[in-house]
Amino acid sequence: MRKQVTILDIQKMKAEGTKISVLTCYDYPTARIMDSCGIDVILVGDSLGVVVAGHENTLPVTMEEMLYHTRAVMRANPRALVVADMPFLSYQTDLSLARTNAGRLIKDGGAAAVKLEGGANMAETIRAITMMDIPVMAHIGLTPQSIHRMGGYRVQGKKEEQADQLMADALAIEAAGAFAVVLEGIPQKLAQRITGRLAIPTIGIGAGPDCDGQVLVLHDILGLCEKYSPKFVKRYADVSSVISDAVNAYITEVKSGEFPTEAHSFN
Repeated sequence: MRKQVTILDIQKMKAEGTKISVLTCYDYPTARIMDSCGIDVILVGDSLGVVVAGHENTLPVTMEEMLYHTRAVMRANPRALVVADMPFLSYQTDLSLARTNAGRLIKDGGAAAVKLEGGANMAETIRAITMMDIPVMAHIGLTPQSIHRMGGYRVQGKKEEQADQLMADALAIEAAGAFAVVLEGIPQKLAQRITGRLAIPTIGIGAGPDCDGQVLVLHDILGLCEKYSPKFVKRYADVSSVISDAVNAYITEVKSGEFPTEAHSFN
């Protein structure tokens, strides 16, 4: 029987110096493929609002959409630890609502943990959710749900006071009980300092190589999203051209009558 990856395994990987691999995923067939490859953590990210639903940012994503996609991923029965994003307004306004929505992603969605954005300002929320025995992954630095405050997708922590605040945020969310933290869009040296100070794993995205693990959006590494092209993304395949070639071949064969043949028909 396959050993399920747990938050204890993820924390042990930091202690042992083993890098943690994380990718986003939003559906059943992709989850099956990724899990068979041995991915450590699957993040059902609210990035689906951009790369799946076509929005300009993650703010329109709803709880129902997150539940739908989390259930789809969980039907693949992944060995990987599955973490589900808490979408905008599902946790910021009220502790009771935050606890209820976190519980829904576990009970109804099937995830093993939730992720939410924010540092010291979200410490009370993280503490409230973890008191329910729901593991929380935190997310600081460039937090996409805060793009209006940040004035867009800008690197955070370049100035000394910003860097000091991000360190304070990291320490606050660790003290609140988060089991790991995503560091997004911050200078490499700052990420290195935070990683060295924290006992919990850091997962970098645009934060350099010194984090305990890395996360990217699946559609970005496959060349399936042309909306943005962040510096930190490495494209590992051009699946867009593969799909285009297949669709063009299908159209050509249908128009010419080459498809379907007798082999694709019933007697």
